[in-house]
Amino acid sequence: MKKTLLFVLLAAVAFSAEGYKVLNKIKVGGTGGWDYLNVDPATQRVYASHGGIVEVVDLKAGKVVGQVTQLHGVHGIAVASDVGKGFISNGQSNSVTIFNLKTLEKTGEPAVGGQNPDAICYEPKTQRIFTMNGRTNDSTAINAKNNEIVATFPVGEKPENCAVDGAGKLYANIENSSEVVEIDAAKPAVTRRASIAPCEGPSGLAIDVKNKKLFSVCSNKMMAVTDIATMKVIATPAIGSGADGAGFDAGLAFSSNGDGTMTIVKPVNGKYEAVDTVTTERGARTMTVDATTHRIYMLAAEYGPAPAAKEGQKAARPPVLPDSFHVIVIGK
Repeated sequence: MKKTLLFVLLAAVAFSAEGYKVLNKIKVGGTGGWDYLNVDPATQRVYASHGGIVEVVDLKAGKVVGQVTQLHGVHGIAVASDVGKGFISNGQSNSVTIFNLKTLEKTGEPAVGGQNPDAICYEPKTQRIFTMNGRTNDSTAINAKNNEIVATFPVGEKPENCAVDGAGKLYANIENSSEVVEIDAAKPAVTRRASIAPCEGPSGLAIDVKNKKLFSVCSNKMMAVTDIATMKVIATPAIGSGADGAGFDAGLAFSSNGDGTMTIVKPVNGKYEAVDTVTTERGARTMTVDATTHRIYMLAAEYGPAPAAKEGQKAARPPVLPDSFHVIVIGK
């Protein structure tokens, strides 16, 4: 009986442990907050939002090699390698900064049709950029080749992160209504929408193109797995708290959680379940995944002690320590 129990326990541990861990950290330094980041597998560079700039981190050299500056409340970065351009959403100026991927020189800054462009995605079939405009509940499509605005169209109440299928469709979480929408990039317009309840406040979104599944991370500590064919939620595995980013690679879905963990989800006997939890760092809420190296990158900083809360007020947030901003590298 003891041997049988030991075998079962060892088998469970071997099955659940996916082998991911923090491999190292790349120092960025400086001051300011952060939001999204994106990796360009072709050049092995990470583009990281950092206050009013985007830091360009060379992963092979393990250091910052450039910056895109004079931005205005940067949120997200989209990489269009086939046209040699990067696109940055400016939430404060309601614009998109366009830059050359090789030289980092800015080549344009068109105004979007909506307000507070947040998440931003590149759809390669149509070669269009899409911004998710959080304040006006719409999306702006931009021609990545000539930088011209194509259209601004309604998507739903507070659109959040987006993901593309590579075949002309993209998907976006709608935070305030707990929905996911499908967008035809060529039209451009929303073609389908569906509730992803019991998920609340979906933010990060990832896609499994082969098996046609979407992974939305939710504010109520769950990941909503949506079947694209039916647009129905088929599983809601538990994740950590404070999640804001999602990723997918090699059969695994990831959730970056602000509580200092990363949850790994995969199918187990035909049902999606959380199979592993990786310790990261407090506040590391966004992520990007490089499917060519199978590594994951997050942004974080070190924190000092929280100041004492005043009477009748909530506890104050701990301050970010100066010059402590960095990129976390996760892999096997």
